[in-house]
Amino acid sequence: MPESRTLVLIPARMAATRLPGKPLLDLAGLPMIVHVLRRAEAARIGRVAVATDTPEIAAVVIAHGGEAVMTRPEHPSGSDRIYEALGKLDPHGAAEIVVNLQGDFPTIQPEHIRSVLGPLADPAVDIATLAAEIHVEEERTNPNVVKMVGSPVDARRLRALYFTRTTAPWGDGPHYHHIGLYAYRRGALQRFVALAPSTLERREKLEQLRALEAGMRIDVTIVDTVPRGVDTPADLESTRQILAKS
Repeated sequence: MPESRTLVLIPARMAATRLPGKPLLDLAGLPMIVHVLRRAEAARIGRVAVATDTPEIAAVVIAHGGEAVMTRPEHPSGSDRIYEALGKLDPHGAAEIVVNLQGDFPTIQPEHIRSVLGPLADPAVDIATLAAEIHVEEERTNPNVVKMVGSPVDARRLRALYFTRTTAPWGDGPHYHHIGLYAYRRGALQRFVALAPSTLERREKLEQLRALEAGMRIDVTIVDTVPRGVDTPADLESTRQILAKS
């Protein structure tokens, strides 16, 4: 997929309740948002920009050679924020694929960012995302670990049927830990943000269910590991240790 067709957007804001100022927290000598920016750039799939409502975040990104775009503060989700950023950065529609990369994934592997694009080679797919097989029992039952239930397309790809915080599906076989990295066709993102929050989305508190309930197709690339998200002080410390060794 030519780089000119793909835009990688990293939504970032300061208002994290458990880790205030999270994007600018120091990790091995660099702010967290810069680590994510560097990994997105290393994936080499297209133009990369940080979408933020905070001038301090934009200033740090620019100071480290990145691109930032200011967005409105009132967006309810990262998807809404990147849609506004898309309109500002690419008003003439050159980008056909938009990647939404969370700003708290400082250890994500560039090859995993690249692999999210694979399912979009199939014109029937609207949105692509990632998952990894669960091997730790605690993850199967932890409601903070979102499980993806899907039907196999090939050895490393599933068509998503449902996402849930409970342990699913029932019976023998693998369970999959959903990774919140998305690649949208431009038209699919436009359609998605225009939809009202859906019944199951509100119940499970999972935004991607809005797309499934609207009949949109989400396919999932299976990767080997789950990137460490940074949501708590304990996450922050363990991520610092990982990055200090890398």
